[in-house]
Amino acid sequence: MSEEKMDKQNLNQVNKTSLLVFNKEIPEDAHWYVVHTYSGHEKKVATLIQDKVFGRALQNQIFKILLPTQQKIVVSEGKKRKIDERLFPGYIIVNMLMNDDAWYVVRSTKGVTGFVGTGTKPTPLPEKEVEALMKFMTMEAPKFEAKFRAGDSVKVSEGPFRDFLGKIDEVNEDQGKVRVLVSVFGRETPLELDFTQISSI
Repeated sequence: MSEEKMDKQNLNQVNKTSLLVFNKEIPEDAHWYVVHTYSGHEKKVATLIQDKVFGRALQNQIFKILLPTQQKIVVSEGKKRKIDERLFPGYIIVNMLMNDDAWYVVRSTKGVTGFVGTGTKPTPLPEKEVEALMKFMTMEAPKFEAKFRAGDSVKVSEGPFRDFLGKIDEVNEDQGKVRVLVSVFGRETPLELDFTQISSI
């Protein structure tokens, strides 16, 4: 599949904060390269490169930056919120022509530690890998993330068993649910609850 077709299918679905586009007209000799950054500085580095691209009119050499993320639902203190979780902390992917000017602009950006490649030569990413990554980023079902594990003691915060104490028997992160064993009339009763219906004790 050509990069142009891949773009039409996937790029319009990728979270806007995860993809910066400087130019949609991309020559055939442009490729995606993996750039290593300080962990936690990925967005900052992407913004700095963007400023350089527009400041030096390099849209004909550096075309896009991809920050691989996936949407997750984090549950804390009984509340759900969506976050964009970085898939590869410390890395961004840049679509560019590999020439001295473009290389220098990216390499000299504060927070960049280098390109990924063999020896001193940056290695382009296979198009199939970038395509698979974009498909993964646009998968609809957000993943849940909670700080609960089997064996944790919890308190039920919602529903008919509110304020009951129990132990987590099983965690299902994909569905955002747990099975909690609660003592009811002296018997252990399993309850299936959402992450939002329990709190750690």
